[in-house]
Amino acid sequence: MPRSFSIAEIAEALGARTEGDVTVRITGAAEPGMAGPEDLALAMDPKYAAGLAGGRARAAMLWEGADRAALGLDAAIFVARPRLAMAGVTRVLDPGPAIAPGIHPTAVVDPTAEIGAGAAVGAFAVIGAGVRIGAGARIADHVTIGPRTAIGADALIHSGVRIGAGVTIGDRFICQPNTVIGADGFSFVTPEKSGVEEIRESLGERAAIRAQRWTRIHSLGGVVIGDDVEFGANVTVDAGTIRPTRVGSGTKIDNLCMVAHNVTIGRDCLFASQTGVAGSTRVGDRVVLGGQCGVSDNIFIGDDVIAGGGTKIYTNAPAGRVLLGAPALKMETHVEAWKNIRRLGRLFAQVAELRDAVTRIGDGAAKGGSDADNRTDD
Repeated sequence: MPRSFSIAEIAEALGARTEGDVTVRITGAAEPGMAGPEDLALAMDPKYAAGLAGGRARAAMLWEGADRAALGLDAAIFVARPRLAMAGVTRVLDPGPAIAPGIHPTAVVDPTAEIGAGAAVGAFAVIGAGVRIGAGARIADHVTIGPRTAIGADALIHSGVRIGAGVTIGDRFICQPNTVIGADGFSFVTPEKSGVEEIRESLGERAAIRAQRWTRIHSLGGVVIGDDVEFGANVTVDAGTIRPTRVGSGTKIDNLCMVAHNVTIGRDCLFASQTGVAGSTRVGDRVVLGGQCGVSDNIFIGDDVIAGGGTKIYTNAPAGRVLLGAPALKMETHVEAWKNIRRLGRLFAQVAELRDAVTRIGDGAAKGGSDADNRTDD
């Protein structure tokens, strides 16, 4: 049977004002037109008011100033910032994965591992030697945690996550399925100077092309992750070579993102899906990278940089810069450049017209001069 909550309980969790019968209980949330009697209808903007008439909700989350009685509701919660309210109500209603307390009989836990009070380890999980898992952590089924790794209190690690050796993770970490943390970095070297090194130095010039063989540089540095960090599904964060790859507290990284070896990411950053950060790059605090952003290796991105989707950052970005495009430009510069590109067709047509006009004038002048040269005075 689903858990139920009174309107009063939800309002208290949100710190929000209520009106009507706050004893009304709900078991879920729904869009206004699809809400049933046990749903909290989410109508936090006047444009959603019409949908309430099509649903059967008794209670709704409304915008400040809404008329609850006129909307036919028994109870209402009033919020000023809808998305922030969404964060609160979804947190209340989300039960999380069902992981039974304690260690599942099929889990393989090394005798030297330390499992904190109230922690749960799911079916077929593998916990390596010297691992420390904090109190209240939940480790779902088929998770692998390598030797000497430490995970803080109240972590939630979903199915299929792979965490390598020597990783340190703070409290309240959330990790979605199939993410890999602490795999070897993509780091190789040739006995002689490689073609890549030559091109970096010369910006395109190459010596004689010759055969080359790659030798692995092993990753010994591990990964260090702060508190309140969240990783989406299929994120990959590689171990550092000698020093650790670092992800600062409060940072959130979306599905299918890649963080390479030796990268340092600051606090409270936000990376959208398919973003990749190449090796040894340093990212400041509160940096936001939109979907499919690419960041070159060995550069620095300052605090509070925001890059729109698809931006490719090849050079250092100063603090506070807003970037867009490939290569990355100031957003206003990029927008103006594309406006100019859109005008090129019209500009070419105008230039062609001017060229034809000048040609006609030139032809006329040449013809007039020729007639004058051929005239004789009487």
